[in-house]
Amino acid sequence: MASLSERLIGGPASTLSSLAGPRSGVGVIDRSLTSEGSAVSANGTAAGSGAASMRRRAAATPVVDRRPRSFTPRRIEVEPLSPVEQLKVDLHRRLVERLDLEALERIEDPTVLSAQIRNAVAEFLRTEATPLTQAEREDVIEQIVYEVTGLGPIEPFFRDPTISDILVNGPRDIYIERRGKLSRVPVSFRNDAHLMAIIDRIVSRVGRRVDESSPMVDARLPDGSRVNAIIPPLALDGPILSIRRFGAELPLSALVENGTLTQEMVDLLSACVQARLNIMISGGTGSGKTTLLNALSVYIPATERVVTIEDAAELRLQQEHVCRLETRPPNAEGTGQVVARDLVRNALRMRPDRIIVGEVRGAEALDMLQAMNTGHEGSLTTVHANSPRDALSRVETMIQFASTTLPLRAIREQIASALEVVIQIARMADGSRRVVSISEITSMEGDVISMQEIFRYRRRGITEAGDVVGDFEATGVRPLFMERLHVAGIDLPGTMFLPE
Repeated sequence: MASLSERLIGGPASTLSSLAGPRSGVGVIDRSLTSEGSAVSANGTAAGSGAASMRRRAAATPVVDRRPRSFTPRRIEVEPLSPVEQLKVDLHRRLVERLDLEALERIEDPTVLSAQIRNAVAEFLRTEATPLTQAEREDVIEQIVYEVTGLGPIEPFFRDPTISDILVNGPRDIYIERRGKLSRVPVSFRNDAHLMAIIDRIVSRVGRRVDESSPMVDARLPDGSRVNAIIPPLALDGPILSIRRFGAELPLSALVENGTLTQEMVDLLSACVQARLNIMISGGTGSGKTTLLNALSVYIPATERVVTIEDAAELRLQQEHVCRLETRPPNAEGTGQVVARDLVRNALRMRPDRIIVGEVRGAEALDMLQAMNTGHEGSLTTVHANSPRDALSRVETMIQFASTTLPLRAIREQIASALEVVIQIARMADGSRRVVSISEITSMEGDVISMQEIFRYRRRGITEAGDVVGDFEATGVRPLFMERLHVAGIDLPGTMFLPE
Protein backbone atom coordinates (compact mmCIF):
# COMPACT_ATOMS: atom_id res chain seq x y z
CA MET A 1 0.00 0.00 0.00
CA ALA A 2 2.89 2.34 0.64
CA SER A 3 3.86 2.19 -2.99
CA LEU A 4 0.28 2.95 -3.95
CA SER A 5 0.38 6.15 -1.89
CA GLU A 6 3.47 7.15 -3.81
CA ARG A 7 1.68 6.48 -7.10
CA LEU A 8 -1.32 8.56 -6.02
CA ILE A 9 0.88 11.67 -5.91
CA GLY A 10 2.70 12.86 -8.95
CA GLY A 11 0.89 10.43 -11.25
CA PRO A 12 -0.41 11.34 -14.67
CA ALA A 13 -3.03 14.05 -14.91
CA SER A 14 -6.40 12.46 -14.25
CA THR A 15 -9.77 13.05 -15.80
CA LEU A 16 -10.82 14.66 -12.57
CA SER A 17 -8.46 17.55 -13.25
CA SER A 18 -11.19 18.92 -15.53
CA LEU A 19 -13.13 19.72 -12.37
CA ALA A 20 -10.75 22.53 -11.55
CA GLY A 21 -11.18 24.27 -14.91
CA PRO A 22 -9.31 27.37 -15.98
CA ARG A 23 -8.68 30.03 -13.39
CA SER A 24 -10.07 32.68 -15.66
CA GLY A 25 -12.31 32.86 -18.70
CA VAL A 26 -10.61 35.94 -20.16
CA GLY A 27 -8.91 34.01 -22.93
CA VAL A 28 -12.19 32.46 -24.06
CA ILE A 29 -13.96 35.82 -23.98
CA ASP A 30 -11.16 37.47 -25.97
CA ARG A 31 -11.35 34.77 -28.64
CA SER A 32 -15.11 35.11 -28.93
CA LEU A 33 -14.80 38.88 -29.25
CA THR A 34 -12.16 38.50 -31.96
CA SER A 35 -14.22 36.02 -33.92
CA GLU A 36 -17.28 38.20 -33.59
CA GLY A 37 -15.35 41.24 -34.83
CA SER A 38 -14.05 39.22 -37.77
CA ALA A 39 -17.57 38.19 -38.68
CA VAL A 40 -18.77 41.79 -38.60
CA SER A 41 -15.82 42.84 -40.79
CA ALA A 42 -16.58 40.12 -43.27
CA ASN A 43 -20.22 41.10 -43.41
CA GLY A 44 -19.23 44.72 -43.94
CA THR A 45 -16.97 43.80 -46.85
CA ALA A 46 -19.66 41.70 -48.42
CA ALA A 47 -22.13 44.53 -48.08
CA GLY A 48 -20.06 46.65 -50.51
CA SER A 49 -21.46 50.14 -50.87
CA GLY A 50 -23.85 49.66 -47.91
CA ALA A 51 -21.00 49.43 -45.42
CA ALA A 52 -20.91 53.18 -44.76
CA SER A 53 -24.62 53.34 -43.95
CA MET A 54 -24.29 50.30 -41.69
CA ARG A 55 -21.45 51.99 -39.79
CA ARG A 56 -23.54 55.15 -39.38
CA ARG A 57 -26.48 53.15 -38.01
CA ALA A 58 -24.15 51.18 -35.75
CA ALA A 59 -22.70 54.43 -34.40
CA ALA A 60 -26.17 55.76 -33.64
CA THR A 61 -27.44 52.49 -32.11
CA PRO A 62 -25.94 51.18 -28.86
CA VAL A 63 -24.28 47.79 -29.23
CA VAL A 64 -26.14 45.01 -27.36
CA ASP A 65 -24.11 41.97 -26.37
CA ARG A 66 -26.45 39.02 -26.88
CA ARG A 67 -24.02 36.31 -25.91
CA PRO A 68 -25.28 34.01 -23.11
CA ARG A 69 -23.81 34.77 -19.73
CA SER A 70 -23.70 32.78 -16.51
CA PHE A 71 -24.63 34.79 -13.46
CA THR A 72 -25.70 34.47 -9.87
CA PRO A 73 -29.31 35.62 -9.24
CA ARG A 74 -29.38 39.01 -7.58
CA ARG A 75 -31.87 37.88 -4.98
CA ILE A 76 -29.11 35.81 -3.34
CA GLU A 77 -25.91 37.47 -2.24
CA VAL A 78 -22.91 35.16 -2.07
CA GLU A 79 -20.22 36.32 0.34
CA PRO A 80 -16.66 36.23 -1.02
CA LEU A 81 -14.33 33.57 0.32
CA SER A 82 -11.95 34.48 3.10
CA PRO A 83 -8.20 34.27 2.37
CA VAL A 84 -7.95 30.99 4.29
CA GLU A 85 -10.91 29.49 2.42
CA GLN A 86 -9.47 30.63 -0.91
CA LEU A 87 -6.15 29.02 0.01
CA LYS A 88 -7.97 25.79 0.79
CA VAL A 89 -9.72 25.88 -2.59
CA ASP A 90 -6.46 26.47 -4.47
CA LEU A 91 -4.68 23.71 -2.56
CA HIS A 92 -7.61 21.42 -3.15
CA ARG A 93 -7.47 22.05 -6.91
CA ARG A 94 -3.75 21.29 -7.12
CA LEU A 95 -4.13 18.07 -5.16
CA VAL A 96 -7.03 16.86 -7.31
CA GLU A 97 -5.08 17.56 -10.48
CA ARG A 98 -2.21 15.35 -9.28
CA LEU A 99 -4.27 12.33 -8.18
CA ASP A 100 -3.87 9.18 -10.27
CA LEU A 101 -7.38 7.79 -10.72
CA GLU A 102 -6.10 4.71 -12.55
CA ALA A 103 -4.46 3.56 -9.33
CA LEU A 104 -7.54 4.46 -7.30
CA GLU A 105 -9.94 2.50 -9.50
CA ARG A 106 -8.11 -0.74 -8.72
CA ILE A 107 -9.14 -0.46 -5.05
CA GLU A 108 -12.57 -1.99 -4.46
CA ASP A 109 -12.83 -1.62 -0.68
CA PRO A 110 -14.12 1.92 0.03
CA THR A 111 -12.49 1.94 3.47
CA VAL A 112 -9.08 1.14 2.03
CA LEU A 113 -9.62 3.64 -0.78
CA SER A 114 -10.47 6.42 1.66
CA ALA A 115 -7.45 5.58 3.83
CA GLN A 116 -5.10 5.64 0.85
CA ILE A 117 -6.39 9.02 -0.29
CA ARG A 118 -6.02 10.43 3.22
CA ASN A 119 -2.45 9.19 3.48
CA ALA A 120 -1.56 10.59 0.08
CA VAL A 121 -3.05 14.01 0.82
CA ALA A 122 -1.48 14.17 4.28
CA GLU A 123 1.92 13.38 2.76
CA PHE A 124 1.48 16.13 0.20
CA LEU A 125 0.43 18.67 2.85
CA ARG A 126 3.52 17.92 4.93
CA THR A 127 5.71 19.05 2.04
CA GLU A 128 3.81 22.31 1.60
CA ALA A 129 4.35 25.37 3.79
CA THR A 130 0.64 26.15 4.07
CA PRO A 131 -0.71 28.25 6.96
CA LEU A 132 -3.47 25.79 7.87
CA THR A 133 -4.49 24.65 11.30
CA GLN A 134 -4.99 20.98 12.04
CA ALA A 135 -8.76 21.35 11.70
CA GLU A 136 -8.38 23.07 8.32
CA ARG A 137 -6.02 20.35 7.14
CA GLU A 138 -8.59 17.71 8.08
CA ASP A 139 -11.24 19.71 6.25
CA VAL A 140 -9.15 19.78 3.07
CA ILE A 141 -8.51 16.03 3.32
CA GLU A 142 -12.25 15.38 3.75
CA GLN A 143 -13.07 17.52 0.72
CA ILE A 144 -10.67 15.57 -1.47
CA VAL A 145 -12.02 12.23 -0.25
CA TYR A 146 -15.55 13.41 -1.10
CA GLU A 147 -14.32 14.65 -4.48
CA VAL A 148 -12.76 11.37 -5.51
CA THR A 149 -15.12 8.81 -3.97
CA GLY A 150 -18.40 10.66 -3.38
CA LEU A 151 -20.53 13.54 -4.55
CA GLY A 152 -18.05 16.33 -4.06
CA PRO A 153 -19.23 19.36 -2.04
CA ILE A 154 -22.68 17.84 -1.39
CA GLU A 155 -21.38 14.55 0.02
CA PRO A 156 -21.68 15.69 3.69
CA PHE A 157 -25.37 16.48 3.13
CA PHE A 158 -25.92 13.10 1.52
CA ARG A 159 -24.51 11.44 4.64
CA ASP A 160 -26.82 13.42 6.94
CA PRO A 161 -29.89 11.23 7.65
CA THR A 162 -32.03 14.27 8.59
CA ILE A 163 -31.82 15.69 5.03
CA SER A 164 -34.51 14.42 2.67
CA ASP A 165 -33.75 16.43 -0.49
CA ILE A 166 -30.61 17.93 -2.03
CA LEU A 167 -31.35 20.46 -4.78
CA VAL A 168 -28.51 21.86 -6.89
CA ASN A 169 -29.63 24.77 -9.09
CA GLY A 170 -26.41 25.34 -10.98
CA PRO A 171 -22.92 25.28 -9.51
CA ARG A 172 -23.48 28.02 -6.92
CA ASP A 173 -27.07 27.56 -5.71
CA ILE A 174 -27.47 24.52 -3.43
CA TYR A 175 -30.50 23.92 -1.21
CA ILE A 176 -31.42 21.15 1.19
CA GLU A 177 -34.68 20.11 2.80
CA ARG A 178 -34.50 19.16 6.44
CA ARG A 179 -37.69 18.27 8.34
CA GLY A 180 -39.82 19.75 5.58
CA LYS A 181 -38.04 23.13 5.43
CA LEU A 182 -35.92 24.33 2.50
CA SER A 183 -32.74 26.26 3.22
CA ARG A 184 -29.70 27.34 1.24
CA VAL A 185 -26.31 25.98 2.26
CA PRO A 186 -23.01 27.90 1.99
CA VAL A 187 -21.25 25.49 -0.35
CA SER A 188 -20.81 25.50 -4.11
CA PHE A 189 -19.22 23.72 -7.01
CA ARG A 190 -16.34 25.51 -8.72
CA ASN A 191 -17.98 25.71 -12.14
CA ASP A 192 -20.31 23.91 -14.51
CA ALA A 193 -17.61 21.39 -15.42
CA HIS A 194 -17.18 20.43 -11.76
CA LEU A 195 -20.93 19.82 -11.37
CA MET A 196 -21.11 17.93 -14.68
CA ALA A 197 -18.31 15.60 -13.54
CA ILE A 198 -20.32 14.66 -10.43
CA ILE A 199 -23.47 14.11 -12.52
CA ASP A 200 -21.55 11.92 -14.97
CA ARG A 201 -20.19 9.88 -12.08
CA ILE A 202 -23.70 9.27 -10.71
CA VAL A 203 -25.38 8.29 -13.97
CA SER A 204 -22.50 6.19 -15.28
CA ARG A 205 -22.75 3.89 -12.27
CA VAL A 206 -26.24 2.80 -13.35
CA GLY A 207 -25.46 2.56 -17.05
CA ARG A 208 -27.09 5.86 -18.04
CA ARG A 209 -25.62 8.84 -19.87
CA VAL A 210 -26.31 12.56 -20.04
CA ASP A 211 -25.10 14.90 -22.78
CA GLU A 212 -26.50 17.46 -25.20
CA SER A 213 -28.27 14.77 -27.21
CA SER A 214 -29.83 13.32 -24.04
CA PRO A 215 -29.98 16.26 -21.59
CA MET A 216 -32.38 14.68 -19.07
CA VAL A 217 -31.71 11.58 -17.00
CA ASP A 218 -33.20 9.68 -14.05
CA ALA A 219 -30.86 7.52 -12.03
CA ARG A 220 -30.62 5.78 -8.69
CA LEU A 221 -27.84 5.87 -6.13
CA PRO A 222 -26.65 2.65 -4.43
CA ASP A 223 -28.83 3.35 -1.37
CA GLY A 224 -31.92 3.74 -3.58
CA SER A 225 -32.11 7.54 -3.57
CA ARG A 226 -33.66 9.00 -6.72
CA VAL A 227 -31.57 11.33 -8.85
CA ASN A 228 -32.77 13.61 -11.64
CA ALA A 229 -30.40 15.71 -13.71
CA ILE A 230 -31.09 18.16 -16.51
CA ILE A 231 -28.30 20.02 -18.27
CA PRO A 232 -27.92 22.77 -20.89
CA PRO A 233 -29.32 23.55 -23.38
CA LEU A 234 -32.54 22.70 -21.49
CA ALA A 235 -31.25 24.18 -18.22
CA LEU A 236 -30.41 27.82 -18.86
CA ASP A 237 -28.32 28.61 -15.77
CA GLY A 238 -26.17 25.51 -15.64
CA PRO A 239 -26.73 21.82 -14.80
CA ILE A 240 -29.52 21.10 -12.31
CA LEU A 241 -29.30 18.11 -9.98
CA SER A 242 -32.13 16.91 -7.71
CA ILE A 243 -31.64 14.09 -5.21
CA ARG A 244 -34.63 12.61 -3.37
CA ARG A 245 -33.29 10.75 -0.36
CA PHE A 246 -34.80 7.70 1.24
CA GLY A 247 -36.16 8.50 4.64
CA ALA A 248 -35.90 6.17 7.58
CA GLU A 249 -38.26 3.21 7.61
CA LEU A 250 -41.07 4.46 9.82
CA PRO A 251 -43.67 2.03 11.16
CA LEU A 252 -47.21 3.24 11.69
CA SER A 253 -46.51 3.56 15.42
CA ALA A 254 -43.81 6.14 14.65
CA LEU A 255 -46.20 8.00 12.34
CA VAL A 256 -48.67 8.15 15.24
CA GLU A 257 -45.98 9.59 17.53
CA ASN A 258 -45.04 12.37 15.11
CA GLY A 259 -48.69 13.29 14.53
CA THR A 260 -49.16 12.02 10.97
CA LEU A 261 -52.31 10.11 11.96
CA THR A 262 -54.11 8.71 15.02
CA GLN A 263 -54.20 5.21 16.46
CA GLU A 264 -57.84 4.80 15.38
CA MET A 265 -56.83 5.56 11.80
CA VAL A 266 -53.99 3.03 12.07
CA ASP A 267 -56.38 0.36 13.30
CA LEU A 268 -58.71 1.02 10.38
CA LEU A 269 -56.00 1.06 7.70
CA SER A 270 -54.23 -2.05 8.99
CA ALA A 271 -57.56 -3.88 8.99
CA CYS A 272 -58.18 -2.77 5.39
CA VAL A 273 -54.82 -4.18 4.29
CA GLN A 274 -55.37 -7.49 6.06
CA ALA A 275 -58.90 -7.77 4.61
CA ARG A 276 -57.48 -7.27 1.07
CA LEU A 277 -59.16 -3.98 0.24
CA ASN A 278 -57.74 -2.07 -2.71
CA ILE A 279 -56.16 1.14 -1.43
CA MET A 280 -54.90 4.21 -3.26
CA ILE A 281 -52.71 6.77 -1.48
CA SER A 282 -52.99 10.28 -2.87
CA GLY A 283 -50.84 13.34 -2.17
CA GLY A 284 -48.42 15.90 -3.50
CA THR A 285 -44.70 15.62 -4.11
CA GLY A 286 -42.80 14.93 -0.89
CA SER A 287 -45.97 14.45 1.16
CA GLY A 288 -44.96 10.97 2.36
CA LYS A 289 -46.97 8.66 0.08
CA THR A 290 -44.20 6.08 -0.27
CA THR A 291 -43.42 6.19 3.44
CA LEU A 292 -47.06 5.47 4.29
CA LEU A 293 -47.27 2.70 1.68
CA ASN A 294 -44.16 1.04 3.13
CA ALA A 295 -45.67 1.25 6.61
CA LEU A 296 -48.98 -0.27 5.47
CA SER A 297 -47.25 -3.12 3.64
CA VAL A 298 -46.15 -4.56 6.99
CA TYR A 299 -49.69 -5.91 7.44
CA ILE A 300 -49.58 -7.99 4.24
CA PRO A 301 -49.40 -11.64 5.34
CA ALA A 302 -46.02 -13.29 4.78
CA THR A 303 -47.76 -16.19 2.99
CA GLU A 304 -48.73 -14.00 0.00
CA ARG A 305 -46.73 -13.36 -3.16
CA VAL A 306 -46.26 -9.64 -3.80
CA VAL A 307 -45.13 -8.06 -7.07
CA THR A 308 -44.00 -4.42 -6.98
CA ILE A 309 -43.77 -2.18 -10.06
CA GLU A 310 -41.92 1.14 -9.90
CA ASP A 311 -40.22 3.72 -12.08
CA ALA A 312 -37.46 4.04 -9.47
CA ALA A 313 -37.21 1.32 -6.83
CA GLU A 314 -38.23 3.00 -3.57
CA LEU A 315 -40.43 0.45 -1.82
CA ARG A 316 -38.82 -1.57 0.91
CA LEU A 317 -41.32 -4.23 1.87
CA GLN A 318 -40.79 -6.41 4.91
CA GLN A 319 -42.11 -9.64 3.38
CA GLU A 320 -39.83 -12.42 2.13
CA HIS A 321 -41.83 -13.30 -0.99
CA VAL A 322 -41.51 -10.05 -2.99
CA CYS A 323 -40.74 -9.72 -6.71
CA ARG A 324 -39.49 -6.26 -7.58
CA LEU A 325 -39.87 -4.89 -11.11
CA GLU A 326 -38.58 -1.58 -12.44
CA THR A 327 -39.22 0.27 -15.69
CA ARG A 328 -36.43 0.95 -18.16
CA PRO A 329 -35.90 4.13 -20.22
CA PRO A 330 -34.94 3.99 -23.90
CA ASN A 331 -31.31 3.47 -24.79
CA ALA A 332 -29.09 5.80 -26.82
CA GLU A 333 -30.77 4.65 -30.03
CA GLY A 334 -34.23 5.38 -28.62
CA THR A 335 -35.23 1.72 -28.33
CA GLY A 336 -35.59 -0.83 -25.56
CA GLN A 337 -37.97 1.18 -23.38
CA VAL A 338 -40.12 -0.79 -20.93
CA VAL A 339 -42.99 1.19 -19.41
CA ALA A 340 -45.05 0.44 -16.31
CA ARG A 341 -47.95 -0.83 -18.39
CA ASP A 342 -45.77 -3.58 -19.83
CA LEU A 343 -44.70 -4.61 -16.34
CA VAL A 344 -48.28 -4.66 -15.03
CA ARG A 345 -49.30 -6.97 -17.84
CA ASN A 346 -46.29 -9.19 -17.19
CA ALA A 347 -47.02 -9.22 -13.44
CA LEU A 348 -50.41 -10.79 -14.13
CA ARG A 349 -48.55 -13.82 -15.49
CA MET A 350 -46.39 -14.15 -12.38
CA ARG A 351 -49.13 -15.56 -10.13
CA PRO A 352 -49.24 -12.56 -7.76
CA ASP A 353 -51.50 -12.38 -4.73
CA ARG A 354 -51.08 -8.60 -4.63
CA ILE A 355 -49.71 -6.05 -7.09
CA ILE A 356 -48.20 -2.85 -5.71
CA VAL A 357 -47.63 -0.09 -8.24
CA GLY A 358 -45.31 2.48 -6.72
CA GLU A 359 -47.08 5.27 -8.58
CA VAL A 360 -49.54 5.35 -11.48
CA ARG A 361 -48.61 8.03 -14.00
CA GLY A 362 -50.14 6.96 -17.29
CA ALA A 363 -51.87 4.24 -19.25
CA GLU A 364 -50.91 1.55 -16.72
CA ALA A 365 -53.84 2.78 -14.59
CA LEU A 366 -56.25 0.80 -16.79
CA ASP A 367 -54.29 -2.44 -16.42
CA MET A 368 -54.00 -1.82 -12.69
CA LEU A 369 -57.79 -1.50 -12.34
CA GLN A 370 -58.29 -4.58 -14.49
CA ALA A 371 -55.99 -6.51 -12.15
CA MET A 372 -57.93 -5.33 -9.11
CA ASN A 373 -61.17 -6.44 -10.73
CA THR A 374 -59.89 -9.88 -11.74
CA GLY A 375 -58.93 -11.47 -8.45
CA HIS A 376 -55.86 -9.48 -7.36
CA GLU A 377 -57.49 -7.83 -4.38
CA GLY A 378 -55.53 -6.04 -1.71
CA SER A 379 -53.45 -4.08 -4.19
CA LEU A 380 -51.84 -0.78 -3.21
CA THR A 381 -50.80 2.18 -5.32
CA THR A 382 -50.08 5.91 -5.09
CA VAL A 383 -51.02 8.88 -7.25
CA HIS A 384 -50.26 12.60 -7.31
CA ALA A 385 -53.41 14.59 -6.48
CA ASN A 386 -54.61 17.33 -4.16
CA SER A 387 -57.76 15.60 -2.86
CA PRO A 388 -59.50 12.20 -3.04
CA ARG A 389 -61.87 13.52 -5.68
CA ASP A 390 -58.96 14.88 -7.72
CA ALA A 391 -57.25 11.49 -7.42
CA LEU A 392 -60.22 9.79 -9.09
CA SER A 393 -60.27 12.45 -11.81
CA ARG A 394 -56.58 11.86 -12.49
CA VAL A 395 -57.14 8.11 -12.75
CA GLU A 396 -59.94 8.79 -15.24
CA THR A 397 -57.60 10.91 -17.35
CA MET A 398 -54.83 8.30 -17.25
CA ILE A 399 -57.24 5.57 -18.34
CA GLN A 400 -58.21 7.73 -21.31
CA PHE A 401 -54.53 7.72 -22.31
CA ALA A 402 -54.82 3.95 -22.67
CA SER A 403 -58.21 3.82 -24.40
CA THR A 404 -59.74 6.91 -25.91
CA THR A 405 -62.76 4.92 -27.14
CA LEU A 406 -63.85 3.72 -23.68
CA PRO A 407 -66.97 5.61 -22.52
CA LEU A 408 -66.53 7.83 -19.47
CA ARG A 409 -69.24 6.00 -17.55
CA ALA A 410 -67.52 2.66 -18.16
CA ILE A 411 -64.26 4.15 -16.87
CA ARG A 412 -65.94 5.40 -13.70
CA GLU A 413 -67.64 2.05 -13.17
CA GLN A 414 -64.24 0.37 -13.36
CA ILE A 415 -62.85 2.79 -10.78
CA ALA A 416 -65.82 2.43 -8.44
CA SER A 417 -65.68 -1.38 -8.52
CA ALA A 418 -61.89 -1.65 -8.22
CA LEU A 419 -60.85 0.98 -5.66
CA GLU A 420 -62.31 0.93 -2.16
CA VAL A 421 -60.25 3.28 0.02
CA VAL A 422 -58.52 6.56 -0.86
CA ILE A 423 -56.03 7.99 1.65
CA GLN A 424 -55.10 11.64 1.23
CA ILE A 425 -51.80 12.74 2.77
CA ALA A 426 -50.43 16.29 2.66
CA ARG A 427 -47.39 18.25 3.71
CA MET A 428 -48.32 21.19 5.88
CA ALA A 429 -46.83 24.69 5.71
CA ASP A 430 -44.55 23.89 8.66
CA GLY A 431 -43.12 20.82 6.89
CA SER A 432 -45.09 18.24 8.88
CA ARG A 433 -47.06 15.47 7.17
CA ARG A 434 -50.69 14.71 7.96
CA VAL A 435 -53.20 12.16 6.72
CA VAL A 436 -55.90 14.73 5.99
CA SER A 437 -58.58 12.32 4.78
CA ILE A 438 -59.56 8.65 4.67
CA SER A 439 -62.45 8.14 2.26
CA GLU A 440 -64.43 5.14 1.09
CA ILE A 441 -65.63 4.70 -2.48
CA THR A 442 -69.17 3.36 -2.17
CA SER A 443 -70.82 3.06 -5.57
CA MET A 444 -71.98 4.90 -8.67
CA GLU A 445 -74.82 7.39 -8.38
CA GLY A 446 -75.82 8.18 -11.92
CA ASP A 447 -72.63 9.21 -13.68
CA VAL A 448 -70.81 10.24 -10.49
CA ILE A 449 -68.62 8.10 -8.24
CA SER A 450 -69.99 8.28 -4.71
CA MET A 451 -67.53 8.73 -1.84
CA GLN A 452 -67.87 9.17 1.91
CA GLU A 453 -65.23 10.50 4.28
CA ILE A 454 -64.49 8.45 7.39
CA PHE A 455 -61.67 10.42 9.07
CA ARG A 456 -60.32 13.87 8.34
CA TYR A 457 -57.85 16.42 9.63
CA ARG A 458 -59.32 19.85 10.30
CA ARG A 459 -56.81 22.70 10.33
CA ARG A 460 -57.45 25.39 12.91
CA GLY A 461 -54.70 27.89 12.10
CA ILE A 462 -50.99 28.62 12.42
CA THR A 463 -49.10 29.67 15.53
CA GLU A 464 -46.68 32.59 15.69
CA ALA A 465 -43.83 30.09 15.35
CA GLY A 466 -45.31 28.88 12.05
CA ASP A 467 -46.62 25.54 13.33
CA VAL A 468 -49.88 24.26 11.86
CA VAL A 469 -52.58 23.61 14.46
CA GLY A 470 -55.40 21.17 13.82
CA ASP A 471 -57.28 18.09 15.01
CA PHE A 472 -58.07 14.64 13.65
CA GLU A 473 -61.74 13.79 13.83
CA ALA A 474 -64.16 11.08 12.82
CA THR A 475 -67.01 12.16 10.58
CA GLY A 476 -69.56 9.82 12.18
CA VAL A 477 -69.85 7.69 9.01
CA ARG A 478 -69.62 3.93 9.49
CA PRO A 479 -67.89 2.50 6.38
CA LEU A 480 -69.74 0.00 4.25
CA PHE A 481 -66.72 -2.32 4.11
CA MET A 482 -67.11 -3.19 7.80
CA GLU A 483 -68.88 -6.38 6.73
CA ARG A 484 -65.81 -7.42 4.72
CA LEU A 485 -63.61 -6.78 7.74
CA HIS A 486 -65.91 -8.96 9.86
CA VAL A 487 -65.76 -11.78 7.29
CA ALA A 488 -61.95 -11.52 7.38
CA GLY A 489 -62.05 -12.01 11.15
CA ILE A 490 -61.39 -8.37 12.07
CA ASP A 491 -63.88 -6.60 14.33
CA LEU A 492 -63.44 -2.91 15.03
CA PRO A 493 -65.47 -1.10 17.69
CA GLY A 494 -68.23 1.04 16.25
CA THR A 495 -67.43 3.80 18.72
CA MET A 496 -64.21 4.68 16.85
CA PHE A 497 -66.29 6.27 14.10
CA LEU A 498 -68.30 8.50 16.42
CA PRO A 499 -67.33 12.20 16.36
CA GLU A 500 -66.12 13.62 19.67
